[in-house]
Amino acid sequence: MSTVVDRPSLTDVAKKPSPWAAPPRPSWEEEPAKAGLAAKGIVLAFACFAILFPLWIVIVTSLSSKKTIDAAGGLVVIPKDITFIAYQELLSGGQVQRAALVSLGVTLVGTLFSMTVSVLCAYGLSRSGSLGHRWILMTLLATMFFGAGLIPTYLLVQALGLTDTYLALILPSAVSVFNILVLRAFFMNVSQELTDSARIDGAGDFRILWQIVMPLSRAVIAVISLFYAVGYWSAWFNASIYLTDQDMMPLQNVMIQLVQKQERPVGLSAQINTGQISALSIQMAVMVMALLPVAVLSPFVQKHFKKGMLTGAVKG
Repeated sequence: MSTVVDRPSLTDVAKKPSPWAAPPRPSWEEEPAKAGLAAKGIVLAFACFAILFPLWIVIVTSLSSKKTIDAAGGLVVIPKDITFIAYQELLSGGQVQRAALVSLGVTLVGTLFSMTVSVLCAYGLSRSGSLGHRWILMTLLATMFFGAGLIPTYLLVQALGLTDTYLALILPSAVSVFNILVLRAFFMNVSQELTDSARIDGAGDFRILWQIVMPLSRAVIAVISLFYAVGYWSAWFNASIYLTDQDMMPLQNVMIQLVQKQERPVGLSAQINTGQISALSIQMAVMVMALLPVAVLSPFVQKHFKKGMLTGAVKG
């Protein structure tokens, strides 16, 4: 006996919604007017242009020769005579390369330390029966509204012997109470049945956190990790007040010295000091190096922003 297989007709295939199509509009919401859609498109296009055009100028100027920059009278808009000599000089050794390595090391170590402390604290606060749960939570909330100030913080760092050490770039700003609250709200949404069943099977808190809670919270962990990483990479204030050794300065402080104070980086070739390479292209190249890691990492974490931030914060 033959079996009849129902195959979708061409009409059914044509009616199937595309995965790239917009979600269906609620019945109570009116269809957008063409003028409104056009206005939104113009505003978004203008916003993109306002953001991307300065970045385009910075990148093109960093890749331009001294002759092109002199002919343009400064910043270059139209690329011509593309050269990577500015990046070769910056990465060939000296203060800029060392500062980039310092920023990279501080970002990696600081992000790992901050995430470890934040996750452990948030998990403990998400368990309502944990020791001192309410008092610790109230103390953390109080620090969001009241602070000791700059001078007491500096005296504390100095008393601990952290000045002129890389720990001074990590410990004073290692933990954000806001990030802990976001993690706590997300951890509280993890099914209680899962943790109870794991506890019945003999799992402890650390195993539950590592094998159950964290795998279910990858979105929020990725977002908070990006927040910490961007904060460490972009930080310059702690280095400016806690460090006196120029060899320990991170990339952001070297960029400030180069762009604002017009100071030449130490350890570069004589071509820069004698003016054979444009100082403007060096400045723009340092800015690109400072922006590049954030620009590269952000698209990979962008998909987690909605789930990682809104879901944990709203439902918590």
